[in-house]
Amino acid sequence: MQDHIKKRATDIGSYIIESSSTVRRTADIFGVSKSTVHKDVTERLPQINKQLSSQVKHILDSNKAERHIRGGEATKKKYNRPSD
Repeated sequence: MQDHIKKRATDIGSYIIESSSTVRRTADIFGVSKSTVHKDVTERLPQINKQLSSQVKHILDSNKAERHIRGGEATKKKYNRPSD
């Protein structure tokens, strides 16, 4: 694995832990695709740093468990906007 990919995977993992960020928001911040973020933290990071990887996995699992709530709130907000 190339050094810049290792660094990106580690940086992404650290960012997710610090901010409890979602994959989508992290992808926007780092300027990469959601699939790249997902591959970095699920496949590459465990090879680089197992402890960091397990912490990221815990955060991503909790984000996944909460996503239906965030989606419902977004839909509610969308339909409660005042009409123009």
